[in-house]
Amino acid sequence: MVKFIPLMQITHKCLSSIMKLQYLEDLILEGCFSIDDESLAAIKHGCKSLKALDVSSCHNICDVGLSSLISGAERLQQLNLAHGSAVTAALANSLKKLSNLHSVKLDGCVVTNDGLKAIGDWCILLRELSLSKCLGVTDEGLSCFVTKHTELRKLDITCCRKITDISIAHITSSCTNLTSLRMESCTMVPREAFVFIGQRCKFLEELDLTDNEIDDEGLKSISKCSRLSSLKLGICMNISDEGLAHIGMNCSKLTELDLYRSAGITDSGILAIACVCPDLEMINMSYCKDITDSSLISLSKCSNLNTFESRGCPLITSLGLAAIAVGCKQLTKLDIKKCHNIDDAGMLPLAHFSQYLRQINISYTSVTDVGLLALASISCLQSLTVLHLKGLTPNGLAAALSACGGLRKVKLHASFKSFFAYPLFEHFEARGCVFEWRDKEFQAELDPQCWKLQLEDVV
Repeated sequence: MVKFIPLMQITHKCLSSIMKLQYLEDLILEGCFSIDDESLAAIKHGCKSLKALDVSSCHNICDVGLSSLISGAERLQQLNLAHGSAVTAALANSLKKLSNLHSVKLDGCVVTNDGLKAIGDWCILLRELSLSKCLGVTDEGLSCFVTKHTELRKLDITCCRKITDISIAHITSSCTNLTSLRMESCTMVPREAFVFIGQRCKFLEELDLTDNEIDDEGLKSISKCSRLSSLKLGICMNISDEGLAHIGMNCSKLTELDLYRSAGITDSGILAIACVCPDLEMINMSYCKDITDSSLISLSKCSNLNTFESRGCPLITSLGLAAIAVGCKQLTKLDIKKCHNIDDAGMLPLAHFSQYLRQINISYTSVTDVGLLALASISCLQSLTVLHLKGLTPNGLAAALSACGGLRKVKLHASFKSFFAYPLFEHFEARGCVFEWRDKEFQAELDPQCWKLQLEDVV
């Protein structure tokens, strides 16, 4: 594999030398802005062994250059054109000779209906298609594509905001062997359409429904996908414990569950997951404000848990965190920001049991110097975020940072900067530690519905 650093001034002269590598299979030119159609034309005779090509963020490449290159790259299997030129019929037609192509990434491109239809016509063996954040994707183009690719395994339509239940109906009826479907923020899809996913795509292993209108009936249907290992339901305001209980009963292979800001989830929903998903490795229940220590105690039975995010859960206390520390000794990432009832009593069990912890955010908690000094004994700790801790003093912070020799990244409030002598900073930086200074005011938490409206205004 040959990979160039983005922004490098790579020209066709350099590429010509690279392409003399007789057995070169992977070439990554991501962000090499000097690459253009002329550059690709210059290397077309030397890429017969190429199997994977990444020209993402190469804005000077269009269908002419791709046609030149592809004429000599008939073994190509993976093509990444993300964040590049518009995907028109002309560009898609340049792929017609790639009979072995099975993966195409078009993330961030403008995609026309004719372009998507043409890809469907020519790339007959395609198994993976990524259209994340592609402008121009409509029901017409997507439906036409999926009906011709019944063996598609992975589809990413994240933020394709124009598609509706029409696309979902075609996807689920045509691509019944899907193993991965990512459709975050497909906000025009009505809640009724999500039932199709569970009814027809029962081989799914990864499903991202973040910021969608799915409800409990949709979750009940999706629970038929018994192979699910990753399920993302963040910002799904219409789901509740009832729907999550169906997931718990039938999806015992779950290793990753994201419930970020899904405000209808409470302890009973988490209990339903914890009881039957022993292999759970990651859970995010941030801003699910009705979550209490009971959820953490039930999750402490998931001994493989390595990532736990519960920021903005005001009812969680040090008692629940202690249960996680004792039961989940593989913990590597912990985010308890804005869990105001967690104090030093929660840090002591972490220091004793969580020896693999690498990243922690304790901002807006009630931790003091004592708790931070306890964390400093964790030799694996590399990233620490400490903002707005009322019980933290400059001396306590300096002592903790000095004792924690493995730190590589620290986020602190700018008010602490003036308390540290420059030689101390030099000492930390010599150990490889980078400081990020934040000057944010203390922020009160918004109601979930207000937060959702603000997000929609930004979008």
